[in-house]
Amino acid sequence: MISLKSAREIEVMRRANVIVAEILQELKKKVAPGVTTLELDALAEELTYKKKAQPAFKGYAMAGRVYPRTLCVSINEEIVHGIPSNRPLRAGDVVGLDFGVVYDGFYGDAAVTVGVGEVSEEARRLMRVTEEALYKGIEQLREGKRLGDLSSAVQTTVESAGFSVVRAFVGHGIGKKLHEEPPVPNYGEPDRGVRLREGMVLAIEPMVNAGGCEVEIKEDGWTAVTKDRSLAAHFEHSVAITKNGPYVLSRL
Repeated sequence: MISLKSAREIEVMRRANVIVAEILQELKKKVAPGVTTLELDALAEELTYKKKAQPAFKGYAMAGRVYPRTLCVSINEEIVHGIPSNRPLRAGDVVGLDFGVVYDGFYGDAAVTVGVGEVSEEARRLMRVTEEALYKGIEQLREGKRLGDLSSAVQTTVESAGFSVVRAFVGHGIGKKLHEEPPVPNYGEPDRGVRLREGMVLAIEPMVNAGGCEVEIKEDGWTAVTKDRSLAAHFEHSVAITKNGPYVLSRL
């Protein structure tokens, strides 16, 4: 069942997502050669508690597994759900930062992908296209349109650039739970699927591979990687549908 949020609830979610956006901004500043992903995780957790919020991902259970960290950090061929460790970042790496909090009973969730120092032209184009696909999808979030309009906009943007959309993972509704109905695929046909309504809040998150769309899960049970080991990028915003159109909650 899809939960429609009131104007008051959307404003609480806005505050949660501003916390997410502010912390992601601080994490981006910290990304540099030699910094470990565990250091990024520690900073994310410290800032979360300073802002009177709780980590959304730490302790999250899925299929009998519990996620152990505050932040997801995915590097190069890692698509999503990379677990922070003592691995240091290297110049030329592409790093996805996926982060969420709980604040006043509601969740915030967003993600960015950044380069470490100078990165390849392919990496720059992959990140640019993935972020563009995110915003092309967001443009479709208007009452009366259908979920497939968003999905199709993302897929068309990605595939017209010669990249592929990950199908094994999708976006989601968000609110008092991190993952709510409906699932939000990044592929599909226009004018199909759930009718969009005022009060829906969706986490839109294109996951894009430079090569094929197939994925594998590493032995840790969480980290998803491209099967062909091509680069991947991931961008995400939590967005409310209002009578005036999309309201991007996780944008400063």
